[in-house]
Amino acid sequence: MTDATSSETSPETPVDPEGGPRGHEVIHGYLRLLDSSPGVYRMLDGQSRVLYVGKARNLKARVSSYARPTGHSRRIARMISETASMMFLTTRTETEALLLEQNLIKQLKPKFNVLLRDDKSFPNIQVTTQHDYPQIRKHRGAKTEKAAYYGPFASAGAVNRTLNQLQKVFLLRNCTDSQFEGRTRPCLLYQIKRCSAPCVGYISEDDYAASVRDAQRFLSGKSTNVQAALAQQMQQASEEMEFEKAAALRDRIRALTQVQTVQGINPQGVAEADIVALHMEHGQACVQVFFIRANQNWGNKDYYPRVGDDVDEAEVLEAFLGQFYDTKDPARLILLSHEIENPDLMSEALSGKIDRKVELAVPKRGEKAELIEGAARNARESLARRMSETATQAKLLNGVAEAFGLDGPPQRIEVYDNSHIMGTNAVGGMIVAGPEGFMKNQYRKFNIRGDELVPGDDFGMMKEVLGRRFTRLLKDDPDREKGLWPDLLLIDGGAGQVSAVAEIMREYGVEDVPMVGVAKGVDRDHGKEEFHRVGTRPFALRHNDPVLYFIQRLRDEAHRFAIGTHRAKRAKSQMANPLDEVPGVGASRKRALLAHFGSAKAVSRANLADLKAVDGVSEALAERIYAFFHEKG
Repeated sequence: MTDATSSETSPETPVDPEGGPRGHEVIHGYLRLLDSSPGVYRMLDGQSRVLYVGKARNLKARVSSYARPTGHSRRIARMISETASMMFLTTRTETEALLLEQNLIKQLKPKFNVLLRDDKSFPNIQVTTQHDYPQIRKHRGAKTEKAAYYGPFASAGAVNRTLNQLQKVFLLRNCTDSQFEGRTRPCLLYQIKRCSAPCVGYISEDDYAASVRDAQRFLSGKSTNVQAALAQQMQQASEEMEFEKAAALRDRIRALTQVQTVQGINPQGVAEADIVALHMEHGQACVQVFFIRANQNWGNKDYYPRVGDDVDEAEVLEAFLGQFYDTKDPARLILLSHEIENPDLMSEALSGKIDRKVELAVPKRGEKAELIEGAARNARESLARRMSETATQAKLLNGVAEAFGLDGPPQRIEVYDNSHIMGTNAVGGMIVAGPEGFMKNQYRKFNIRGDELVPGDDFGMMKEVLGRRFTRLLKDDPDREKGLWPDLLLIDGGAGQVSAVAEIMREYGVEDVPMVGVAKGVDRDHGKEEFHRVGTRPFALRHNDPVLYFIQRLRDEAHRFAIGTHRAKRAKSQMANPLDEVPGVGASRKRALLAHFGSAKAVSRANLADLKAVDGVSEALAERIYAFFHEKG
C-alpha cells in the first residue's frame, strides 16, 4: 500500500482555548475550506486535545453532516458540543484514509472513538532453515530471520501445547545452535523420547530432514498424509520384527492423534480463516477472535474494545478490524458475525497489506455459520463473566476509598515492591490495578542503579524507584490528562518506607497523591496487616474484610512481579560471559578460546603469546583480547 500524500488545514483565526466558540457553528466554518477529497479529520477540544478521528470518502460532505444542529446520537452530539477546532489530512484514496484513520486512533486514543486496548503480537512456530539440522521453536515478534513460520497462535500456551506434541511426533530439536554444537552426549529430551539427538549423530541428516518435512506438512494441514506414512513405517517395522521401532512409531501416531484432538474445533471445509465475533450489552463489548490454520483451531482470544453507549455493531467491528490488523497479517478469509460499514474498503486495505486477496464474509448457513455461532457464544459468555467481575471490582474499589478516606473509588492503583539478595541484582516492581482488575500492560520494572546506595538499603531503593516514576509522569503527562497518574499508591512497608516515599513526593510536588504503606503487622501474618499513612496512627481492617483480601492480592501480585523480575536479572547476570563484550569475538572464536583455556577467567589471565596460539585467533585479535582484560580501569 502506498503512503498517503496529505495536506493539513487549520482554522484561519485562532480559537481561544478557554472561552472560544464550540459546536456545530465552529464546524460549519470549515466547510468553505474543504473540497470533495477523501481524507481524515480530527475534532479537537478547547485545549487542542483530540476528541475524535474519522475518515471520509468526501471530506466536505462528512463534515457538513456534523454542522447540522440536530439529528445526532447522544455521543455524537456531546462530541460536537465539545469541538473547538478541527484538523484535516487529505489522501489519494479512501483506502489510504482508512489506514491513516486507524493509525491515528491507535496513536492518539481519542475519547469518542472505539478503541482496541489490548494489541499484543501473537506467537508463531518457527522452523529454522539455516542449519543442517533445523530447530523448531516458539517465535514472537518481527519475522526477520530466514525461516518457515506457522501461525498465528492465540497464546503462548497454545504454541507450547502444540510444540510439546510435535516434539513427541517428529523428534525435532529445540536447543540453540550453540548448545547443539557443544554437546558430546544426548540431553534429557532424547531420554524421554522428545528428540532424535542429531547433535551426537543418532539420526542421519537425510532422516532428520524427512522428519522436518513431515512436521511442516502437518503444520500446513496435511496431517493425514503424515499419519499414513507413519502407519506404513510401523507396519513394515512390525513385519521385519523390529518391535522396538514399531512401538516408537505407534507412540508417535498416538501423539499426532492427540495434537489433533486437543485443537477442539477442526473445521473440514475451512483451511484458513480468522473468525471474528462481536457481542454488545449495556454499553460494553467483547470480540472473540479464533484462528483457523491448516484446518485446525490454533486458539482464540477475547478483546474488550472501549465503546460508547450508542455505537452500533457495524462501527465497532470495523474499528476493531482496522486496529487489530494494523500490526498483524490477516488470513485469506475473515468470517464476521456482523456486517461492517465498508466491507469492500476494508478488504482492499487488508489485501494491499499482504499482497494477496483477503475476503470478508458474514456466513448465514453451513459450517462457516456454525463457526461464527460458536465464537459469538464465547463472546457472550466472556462479556457476562467480565461484567460480573467488574461489578465485584467496583464494590472493592468503593471499599478501598472508604477504608483509606479517598475522595472516590480509585481508577488506578499503583503498588510498589523491591527485590534483591543482599543488595545484588536489585530491582523495583510496579503493578497497576483498576476497575477491570490487574492492568498488566501497565506493569513496570526498575533496575536499581544508584551507585551510592548501601547494599540492601530498601528505603533508598524505594526513593529511587518513586523518583524515576514521578520524573516520567511529570514529563509525559504534566497536566494529568492521559490517565497515567495514580489515584492511590500502595507501598510494601511500614512507617519508614512511608516517610521515605513522602519525602520524595514532596521533592516533586505531588503531595496530593494518596499513599498507604502496607506492613505485615503482628507476627508478619496474613490478616494482621497494618496500614500506615502520613500524619495518622497505624490502623488495621477487620480480619474477614473483603477489602483486606483485595489489598493482600495486590501486594502479593507486586511481590510476585518483583521477585520474577529479580530472578530473571540474576539468571542473566549468571549466564553473562565477559568474552561476549570483546569486540570481534563471535560464537566460534569464543568456543575456541574456551576449549583452549577452559574458562573465561583463564582467558582473561592469559598472556599475549598464549592467546596468539589459539586456533582461529589472529595476532590482531589476540592483542585486542589482551588489551580488553588488561587495560580496563
